[in-house]
Amino acid sequence: MLVKTFGSAIQGIIATTVTVEVAVEQGINFFLVGLPDNAVKESQQRISSALNSYGYRIPGKKIIINMAPADIKKEGSAYDLTIAVGILAANEQITDADRLKEYLIMGELSLDGTLRSIKGALPIAMQAKKEGFRGFILPKTNAKEAAIVQGLDVLGVDNIMQVINFFNGSETIEKEVIDIEKEFEKGLESYDLDFSDVKGQENIKRAMEVAAAGSHNVLLIGAPGSGKTMLAKRLPSILPPLTLEESLETTKIHSVAGKMGSRSSLVSVRPFRSPHHTISDVALVGGGAYPQPGEISLAHNGVLFLDELPEFKRTVLEVLRQPMEERVITISRTKQTTEYPASFMLVAAMNPCPCGYYNHPTVPCTCSPGAVSRYMGKVSGPLLDRIDIQIEVVPVPFKELSDKRVGERSEEIRQRVVAARRIQKERFAGLENIHCNAQMTPKLMKEFCAISEQSSNLLKNAMTKLGLSARAYDRILKVSRTIADLEGEKDIQPNHIAEAINYRSLDRESWGR
Repeated sequence: MLVKTFGSAIQGIIATTVTVEVAVEQGINFFLVGLPDNAVKESQQRISSALNSYGYRIPGKKIIINMAPADIKKEGSAYDLTIAVGILAANEQITDADRLKEYLIMGELSLDGTLRSIKGALPIAMQAKKEGFRGFILPKTNAKEAAIVQGLDVLGVDNIMQVINFFNGSETIEKEVIDIEKEFEKGLESYDLDFSDVKGQENIKRAMEVAAAGSHNVLLIGAPGSGKTMLAKRLPSILPPLTLEESLETTKIHSVAGKMGSRSSLVSVRPFRSPHHTISDVALVGGGAYPQPGEISLAHNGVLFLDELPEFKRTVLEVLRQPMEERVITISRTKQTTEYPASFMLVAAMNPCPCGYYNHPTVPCTCSPGAVSRYMGKVSGPLLDRIDIQIEVVPVPFKELSDKRVGERSEEIRQRVVAARRIQKERFAGLENIHCNAQMTPKLMKEFCAISEQSSNLLKNAMTKLGLSARAYDRILKVSRTIADLEGEKDIQPNHIAEAINYRSLDRESWGR
């Protein structure tokens, strides 16, 4: 008897439905074809033990299993349940085989028949609904995640016996129901860290506000203990809340990477990823034999924080350049090419020199001549070109540390950021892939960053006297456009230019000399 069950394969964050054809015939053997990897080939032993736990057996006959389309690699152990149900139905141990075509079935089997979680439940559920399936049967630990998809019966199960009884008509499985609006709103304000915790550093808080308003990349340079990491970790709390569309896209990436917990259904706060400086190229950008999302994709719609920037391997930092420009990462392998979204804000922090005390107000620098320049040289010019705001963080004096007054809360700052982003949304309406000032092309800058003669003279004098590099010119204009938006000004004023100039510490010729 020939029976068809349905599973799904993930490529990038896109799901493709897989038809599992099972034929049980006279003879003795077990054939599994259709480009399965080793984890799929090993399913026979898991299925056999799981069925034995409930008094069922794999029939001692010739079993042929084809996973179509055969030109797509089938990876992982999530096809165990799909194959097991197909074998039972083909051997007539499941009586209502006609209902199988209505459901997509996925799940990894333990030897005792219980189900383990799978990766990519959300994109699989989206594709199942798109292709007209009535429901999706999967492990209960993934049910909340898949239930985000409205109009699809999501049936979470604990073991294979529930699935057998369901198709035999002796048991019903309760549908998982999620109020997506309630779930989304519940997490919007769930930030544990707040800018009111930061003592002093008003100029750095202002720089972070400007960065958030225009989605500008930031580099914080300062001595150990000056508060760089503390400030960076609080940046997500002042970014605009995720839209529902952004939340779904972010959740898909985390789902494919297996980062969604059993209690999670939706990523509703902006991600903050902080990889250690020993990270490899593949772990950062994604990849592997079977490509998986890396840290830059997990930071999509959020913040990627690189602490101790010069300590990262040069090759790791250089691979950031392409996704920072194109906001997507393409991973090419011999047999497939995968794309993952990678639209993130880069926040980097570093010491100014090997000892950490160059330009410190009280502690002398002990580095040898030229050491500062060599240390800064670990970060390439092309990467620095992509960082709009570079600002020095000075240690907080004791007087400010002991001040009992509470600083401005993140919520208040976020309101100004949201207002500025609203202006940019209207400005770039109708332009593809341009949503904020940091993404402006040279053509758009000519249109939206025009400055008066007074502002032009100020910028010219600053570049001459401070020795600012040519690459600083465009960055200053972009940042000054954002500052004007924060103040609700239509035109860029000289004071906006002056503030933006202060955010280019590394471009000054005196730095490191």
